[in-house]
Amino acid sequence: MVFKPKSTPLYLSGLFFFRNSKRFLRTISTHCSAKYDEENDSNHEFRNQQHHLYLYKSKGQHLLTNTRILDAIIRRSNIAPTDTVLEIGPGTGNLTVKLLEAAEKVVAVEIDRRMVDVLHKRISDIGLQDRLHVICNDAMKAEFPRFDLVVANIPYGISSPLIAKLVYGGNSFRSATLLLQKEFARRLLAKPGDSEFNRLAVNVKLVADVEFVMDVSKREFLPCPKVDSSVVIIRPKNEIPDVNLNEWCAFTRTCFSKKNKTLGATFKQKKKVIQLLKLAETTCSMRENALVGHNYECDEYNDGNNEEEDTNGEDSFASSTSDLELNLFKEKIVGILKKGGFEDKRPSKLSNEELLHLLSLFNQAGIYFHDHVKPNDSNNANVDFAAAYVS
Repeated sequence: MVFKPKSTPLYLSGLFFFRNSKRFLRTISTHCSAKYDEENDSNHEFRNQQHHLYLYKSKGQHLLTNTRILDAIIRRSNIAPTDTVLEIGPGTGNLTVKLLEAAEKVVAVEIDRRMVDVLHKRISDIGLQDRLHVICNDAMKAEFPRFDLVVANIPYGISSPLIAKLVYGGNSFRSATLLLQKEFARRLLAKPGDSEFNRLAVNVKLVADVEFVMDVSKREFLPCPKVDSSVVIIRPKNEIPDVNLNEWCAFTRTCFSKKNKTLGATFKQKKKVIQLLKLAETTCSMRENALVGHNYECDEYNDGNNEEEDTNGEDSFASSTSDLELNLFKEKIVGILKKGGFEDKRPSKLSNEELLHLLSLFNQAGIYFHDHVKPNDSNNANVDFAAAYVS
């Protein structure tokens, strides 16, 4: 039975424990939120009829009730008996049990302590506790141990930064099979020319390939979410372009600020010309100082958090720069765009190869998009720039 009190949370009591129900606990998986309110945290008996769980729609907690979909996720993940699998948001452990049956070890990251208690009890009951390692923490803050694969129904609210943490982080893995919000998955899969093509697709596809697996109806979840879902597989590339990730991120942010606007129109804006001229002079000065023995610390990439400070700096710089100097620099930018045949091109129709070529032309001419050009090192890439993927 399902009882719904006056408060927002869905109240479940006894639902998990009717053996003749088609929605017995063995068919349950969950999306847990990145943030959890512990006010209802308590001890739970896995098979106790008095067990209580509150599921919060606002926190992304939904129970997957279709074993066919779970079996398909396991099958398409190509799990080897010697693999260690990372699972984000295991919930009550339905997918976890299937992963343990296929893999050597499962590392489960779960923020909801109630779910952790239920998960430990369930896995202990089937005698597989020695092969499960649970990390009770926020997935965005947790340090992941070594793993071979990721298989997870991830919380929708952290999809973008979590994917960035996986593909741009220091962990090497074969693939990530993820259940995502359908709209988000479409944007992740989008190709140049598609209406959904955006920075998310551009930045992820720089380092990984993305494959569509299947759609999942919202009716397969309890409580029913507002949107449908999709399963995708992300496979890191064996070789990635030799490009500075901070520079690439800043460049794509500029290009996709108005993705359907021509690059010529974007780069002719006075504000953009001032910004790039300032960066060019800063970078040139930094390199000259480095030659005479000065050392500088490279700040982590900032994605607009200090926008007010940057704007004030640009205003001050503009007031001290002559119109002639700005016009000459603008002509230089336009010349680069014309040389590469990009002046009338729109970012929404450009491939990664074309964008990389344009960035290379700019950098060769001494024009940069990030104020600290660092060697390409994925371990140093700031995962926080994932927030800028959604455009």
